[in-house]
Amino acid sequence: MHIEQIYTGCLAQGAYYIQSENEVAIVDPLREVEPYIAKAKAAGATIKYVFETHFHADFVSGHIDLARETGAQIVYGPNAVTGFEAHIAKDNETFKVGKLTIKVLHTPGHTMESACYLLSDEFGKETALFSGDTLFIGDVGRPDLAQKASGLTQEGLAGILFDSLRTRILTLPDDVIIYPAHGAGSACGKNMSKETTDTLGNQKKYNYALRPNMTREEFITEVTRGLTAPPVYFPLNVKMNREGYESFEKVLSQGTQPLTPDAFEAAANSTGAILLDTRDPLVFAKAFVPNSINIGIDGSFAPWVGALVPDINQQILLITEDGREEEVVTRLARVGYDHAIGYLKGGIAAWQAAGNETDSIVSLTADELADKVSNHSPVKILDVRKAPEYYAEHILDAENLPLDDINSNMARLDKNETYYVHCAGGYRSMIFNSMLRARGFTNLVDVQGGFKAIKDSGRFNISAYVCPSTMP
Repeated sequence: MHIEQIYTGCLAQGAYYIQSENEVAIVDPLREVEPYIAKAKAAGATIKYVFETHFHADFVSGHIDLARETGAQIVYGPNAVTGFEAHIAKDNETFKVGKLTIKVLHTPGHTMESACYLLSDEFGKETALFSGDTLFIGDVGRPDLAQKASGLTQEGLAGILFDSLRTRILTLPDDVIIYPAHGAGSACGKNMSKETTDTLGNQKKYNYALRPNMTREEFITEVTRGLTAPPVYFPLNVKMNREGYESFEKVLSQGTQPLTPDAFEAAANSTGAILLDTRDPLVFAKAFVPNSINIGIDGSFAPWVGALVPDINQQILLITEDGREEEVVTRLARVGYDHAIGYLKGGIAAWQAAGNETDSIVSLTADELADKVSNHSPVKILDVRKAPEYYAEHILDAENLPLDDINSNMARLDKNETYYVHCAGGYRSMIFNSMLRARGFTNLVDVQGGFKAIKDSGRFNISAYVCPSTMP
């Protein structure tokens, strides 16, 4: 028996490769499926099943392409309705993978089709649970994402999740290993651990939602408390996972078309595509194609694209570091942005060599900002971190305008005013500045190093620290 967790940090997502003898099952695969196929081929094995724990909201699964390319059967839990061929399993239905048995446990609550997959070894010992978004390490799945599809409130779904956990999972042996679909950083829960596996017995001790004497009402209150609005692309990813999508290879081929500066400019003028620059924020600031938006590939790239580009069908033109075009298109496709139409061949250097105009964003250090503040000149500081980060600790008199809410809060800003913008470390502030720059805000100054540099300078009046866990 071989179980391998294939973890993708930028999505905080865990897919699973399970092999026994010459048969393989994949659980919750990513959009690009070649790595799974190559792994099975190298082992002389055949991919027999693709198990989906539910219709994912935060990424587009590779189930359809994987089934198409290998002949594997897609399996969903009860209540799933798909726009493609799939086996909709019954509760407690079993599947054989070599000498292993995998049993479907219907565990509605996160979504109504949610299922966990219980693996038993060749001797019948229950060994592992692939728990999807039903049970995380340190948390459980949020119950507010499937309200429209289910016709239930988040409180109603939370109650169903309570029953699923108590009747289907907590009755399993304590030494069963939990393999969840996500870890810390995912928007599918609110209190996930950095650990990506654990035993059920340990989770019974440390997971707040599994307390032995917890009442149904207490569970509903605690699980629904503090939920923030989900990213706008979540329902669109659900739709793609449920109904189907374009093949990844076609998406990749279209997105990695090299365009000369002239062709790039012509495409920008004729299509209304977003110009997405994925270079490092500090490099971007020095010179970029006018009206382009910076979301660096080396940060939480895909989630921020999903949060800030509301139309999943938006055409996108790319400016990337040399050689990273395929990586960028792949990571866009993982969250359903399938309409990249090419990239600037040669990058910004080719753009400049062709004699084209570039733009830039002014930046300064924390000490330089402190000098301005100490001169008693009027200084407007924008803190674009999330509200809990801001309330935990911030510069006194700084205004909080979270990047997440930029599209709805832009009207609060004056194009004639100069703003000094910071986040935690510089990634989000450059996204913020580039988006506003593209919309006519020219008086924006980026604070290098963000709040960390500001605090480390020791030159600012900082609010008293408040532990985020004590916030309402």
